[in-house]
Amino acid sequence: MADPVEVLDFWLGEIGPEGWYAGGEALDGECRSRFADIWQAAREGGLEHWVDGAAGTLAYLVICDQLSRNMHRGTADAFATDPQALAAARVAVAQGWDMDAPEPERQFFYMPFEHSENAEDQATAVRLMEERLSSDPEMALHARAHQAVIARFGRFPSRNAVLGRASTAGEQAWLDAGGYGAEVRALQASHAKGA
Repeated sequence: MADPVEVLDFWLGEIGPEGWYAGGEALDGECRSRFADIWQAAREGGLEHWVDGAAGTLAYLVICDQLSRNMHRGTADAFATDPQALAAARVAVAQGWDMDAPEPERQFFYMPFEHSENAEDQATAVRLMEERLSSDPEMALHARAHQAVIARFGRFPSRNAVLGRASTAGEQAWLDAGGYGAEVRALQASHAKGA
């Protein structure tokens, strides 16, 4: 079974910033083959001891919030360990462990707030991305896009199908109009006009 160092070497070193949001079956398959067992251990509550300091918590967050989305893309399990990730992120931010991690990997301490379907968590995500990440203003823009979706719908409509939720007419119209990608482009356009 993988340990925190192996997780961080893979995600921060082998994959790196250029691959973090690229997705694709090759990456998803590699995540499954290398880390499915450790993700299952996290899901069952067997990795809480990792949440102790910046490095261990970062590895835990990568497993529960990032690799879960790669390993289980298109299924409900993609979001199954979000509660564990959010709980760990809360501890890390309260303890200041996030500030012990350099940018850009510091963002992974804030992503569980951004992935939450709770308005207060969304506000926290925006605040943390704006105040504690200086190297990439796009991260704050994406946090604001997530916040806008939750403010409008109270949930992420893009998850509805895999979570067995019926989309409202408004949610379906939003999805048909480009969903999250369109939300980001609208914010970018608005920001460009205001610059």
